[in-house]
Amino acid sequence: MAKTFLCIIFPLLMITISQTFLVTQADPRFLQSVKLNPMKLKTEKLSHFKFYWHDTISGPNPTVVNIVQPPVNNKTKPTGFGMINMIDDAMTEKPEIGSKLLGRAQGFYGQASQEEIGLLMAMNFVFSTGKYNGSTLTIMGRNPVFHKVREMPIIGGSGLFRFARGYVQASTHTFDIKTGDAIVEYNAYVLHY
Repeated sequence: MAKTFLCIIFPLLMITISQTFLVTQADPRFLQSVKLNPMKLKTEKLSHFKFYWHDTISGPNPTVVNIVQPPVNNKTKPTGFGMINMIDDAMTEKPEIGSKLLGRAQGFYGQASQEEIGLLMAMNFVFSTGKYNGSTLTIMGRNPVFHKVREMPIIGGSGLFRFARGYVQASTHTFDIKTGDAIVEYNAYVLHY
């Protein structure tokens, strides 16, 4: 019985060891070990940023361009389901468009709900002032625009926001029903190094 057991287990053990050896001997151009703290990361901190996002559809210099228009039928008409807009929106310190420019929100949003005005937002907050100049935060999530406060995740970043995570809360400051222009207050809570 013991010999039979060894005859079965020994070949399986040898196969496992040889496969492990092959995996650990991978081409170094493909797979390399990384030191535990390669970038000498500091202690993680939580930062809060508040700014205003200007989504301008009307006028001579719109910051929103429609790139996909859905076919008009009973399902798309009430909510615009399927419509996609590209954005390059100003982010300012105060709600007035002439206040200090902090950066741009660049990306797109699409009408992703058939029941309500619910957007799928995919955008980068590209900062252009102060110590965060050139750094970005990436937001991707659901934005039901008629809710008082909407929460979307921060899924990453670059520059001083490498390895960032967190969330943003958006609340509409003003909305012009005739033009579609909106100013939205964003509060970003970011964990970063």
